[in-house]
Amino acid sequence: MLSVFPWPEKPAYNVRVSVPPREAMITRYDVAGAQGMFEPGSNDQVLANKLGITVPADMDEAELVLLQKLYEFVLQDNLPMGQLTMAHIRTWHRRWLGNIYPWAGQGRSVNMSKGGFPFAPAAQIPRLMAEFEQNCLMRYTSCAGYDTAQLIEAIAVTHVEFILMHPFREGNGRISRLLADVMAAQAGAGPLDYSSWESGRNDYIAAIQRGLGLDYEPMKVWVERALDGK
Repeated sequence: MLSVFPWPEKPAYNVRVSVPPREAMITRYDVAGAQGMFEPGSNDQVLANKLGITVPADMDEAELVLLQKLYEFVLQDNLPMGQLTMAHIRTWHRRWLGNIYPWAGQGRSVNMSKGGFPFAPAAQIPRLMAEFEQNCLMRYTSCAGYDTAQLIEAIAVTHVEFILMHPFREGNGRISRLLADVMAAQAGAGPLDYSSWESGRNDYIAAIQRGLGLDYEPMKVWVERALDGK
């Protein structure tokens, strides 16, 4: 059960949903169980889903509409001002994709990689989720009262570790951006502008990979740009 936090009055918050390009979400999978299944008739292009969607563009649209609703729910109506937990993140994921995928909100059970770069093995996800909560969420949230430098560090470290973990079967990049936007909102900043991350995607990915050596300085540069809207 989620902690009960004091809710602020509804802010005049401009919700801006930024979606990574689909190429960023295409991966090679070692498939197993429900999370490894594709929708019949989709030519293995769409994950098995409750709606019977078989066309990638239709799934993109469905996920985008529901993501917009999630952003409005979290950032406009229910912004958590206290410490964040993995329970919050699981709930966001389930609220977003629960009407589409039966495993929404559950930890990833398939191995994933992109461009030859493997994310954390699925067997380690439960342990890594607990460590992420302890080492990132409990350390860096709530962000209320943070100055700019503190906020940049908090978002950079948390974002890198979340992406390297890749805790969910689908939607990790989008949930990671919602998490960053929530942290920014806690500090009184506006939502991040991720356009520089998309236009400089190769360098952004390189910054993520530097986190394997606990070097978060490159990611801090990208977070600063997103906060400045550059």
